[in-house]
Amino acid sequence: MVLDNLETPSVIVDLDVMQRNIEAMQKYCDEHGFDFRPHIKTHKIPEIAHLQLQAGAVGITCQKIGEAEVMAAAGIRDILIYYNIIGPAKLERLSRLAKRVHLSVAVDSSQVLQGLGEMTDRENCRIGIFIDCDTGLHRTGVRTPQEAIQLVKEIQTYPNLEFRGLSTFPLKDASGSWFEQALGAFRAQGLEVPYISAGSSAGPKIAHQLQGIRGLVAGTYVFYDRSSVEIGLTDLDHCAARVLATVVSRPSDTLATIDAGSKTLSSDFGYMKDGNGYGYVVEYPEARIFSLSEEHGQIDFSGCSRVPEVGERISVIPNHVCAMMNLHDTVYGVRRDRVEAVWDVAARGKVK
Repeated sequence: MVLDNLETPSVIVDLDVMQRNIEAMQKYCDEHGFDFRPHIKTHKIPEIAHLQLQAGAVGITCQKIGEAEVMAAAGIRDILIYYNIIGPAKLERLSRLAKRVHLSVAVDSSQVLQGLGEMTDRENCRIGIFIDCDTGLHRTGVRTPQEAIQLVKEIQTYPNLEFRGLSTFPLKDASGSWFEQALGAFRAQGLEVPYISAGSSAGPKIAHQLQGIRGLVAGTYVFYDRSSVEIGLTDLDHCAARVLATVVSRPSDTLATIDAGSKTLSSDFGYMKDGNGYGYVVEYPEARIFSLSEEHGQIDFSGCSRVPEVGERISVIPNHVCAMMNLHDTVYGVRRDRVEAVWDVAARGKVK
């Protein structure tokens, strides 16, 4: 299919740029001896996960059980769910998954650990445990190495739970000193930390400088987005995903309206400030998407040398690509002016 024949709005991915991003992250991990488990919450597409595995990843990371179920059905066999799993219904689903794949989960409390331990005993399945450590984000994770040690001792009381290591997400400069203190505290208790896993697409900036890290998790890197550029992770040339849209109205001499609104681009600013608008218009860098309704995006072109006419197509790099991808059923892989792949976003909406 020729790209010009694709209906709008559509999500398109530059296959060459995406592949370069995949290869660059894997090369970094290989050079520094990291096991890489890419986070599929960004793309939610099994075919892309398989490309990441073919490049050298040892497994994948998911945020929710629903994502992991989709990826397991697609033949992926090493899965880390980086989330506290709570409640009988979720634990039942987790037990079925644990019987199909090599499964690990993140834990930061005795309550979560007890549910997992009792479930694995009851269902006779085995799960690996990473202790989630709060090294600066203050979202989830144990706050101190002593709390981590206590959880390890509790893990040892459940025969079907295996302590696989410590983990943190996202990786920050402060993570290094946190883990140094943790390793010392564990040694003082005669305990071993078999593995440290850390994550975020910013990992290549600092992961190799920190003591003890053996595993890396990253998600956004596969596409990058406008936020990634804003915080200095990459440049626009590495942004592989964008929304193809059409100008459907010209309400004034300097304004245009496109057929992509909050249900297409998402209203998530990511790391951008609200005054920066709702995405980067590739063909008109000085334009600003200043307002979104559900199916319309309003763009101010007053800073541009010309304003597109009704019917002209533009492409928008989203502020936060993960949020944008979760809004779409289908993604089109393109190379130059041709569509070469059509992918279902199989794990979209899998928030349970």
